[in-house]
Formats: sequence, C-alpha cells, structure tokens
Amino acid sequence: MPDELARRYLATWNERDPVKRRALIDELWTEDAGYVDPIVTADGRDAVDDVVDTAQQQFPGLVYRLAGSVDSHHHVARLTWELAPADGPPVIIGLAVLITEQGRLRRVYGFLDHTPPPGVRR
Repeated sequence: MPDELARRYLATWNERDPVKRRALIDELWTEDAGYVDPIVTADGRDAVDDVVDTAQQQFPGLVYRLAGSVDSHHHVARLTWELAPADGPPVIIGLAVLITEQGRLRRVYGFLDHTPPPGVRR
C-alpha cells in the first residue's frame, strides 16, 4: 500500500490536465488536507490544487518521480522524490512525509534536500 500511495501522490503532481488533476486530489486527499514545505503552506484541497498548479507552471517539462523505496509504519510514509526532465538528472530532490487517514492523505510535510543555486534554472 505505501508504494501505491506514493505512486498516486506523485501522479497528482504530474497530472497536467486541471480537471483530471482535481479528480485525483479529491480521490486521494481528505477534505481537510494540508500540505507544508519550506516554500508554501496549503490548507484544503483547493489550496493543494493551487500549489500543484503553481509548481507545474514554475517547472514546465519536468516530472516528479520516486527516488528509492517508500518507508512506512502505522499511518505514516516517507519517500524521496526527484523533479527532473523525463530522461534526465534531477533538478530538485526532496523528501515527503505522508500522514494518512483511512488510506487517504491528511497531511504532507515536504523537505527540499537539493535545489539548484539561486538564479540557475534547468
């Protein structure tokens, strides 16, 4: 189940069609969902959708992919992800801690492990 949850989580970040992406968010996230990383805080599904949309606009042509295995216990999972061109090296590497409630995402805490230097864009 943790691998499937991670796959669905990253698929949400990669879905470019706004209607399909919102359907994925509504299916995967609880109504009172929250997302926090060093850059943004989002409360509720609408805000999560806005965060994903903004990330997609900021990084066109890049995709989120799993980097390594998913570790989990109880209702918590953690995964390392990469943001990269489809067949290229990562531009950003991060960690996500997923808190679930009845198999859905309730809270996600994101950390950025590697980012490009300021002013550098790939």
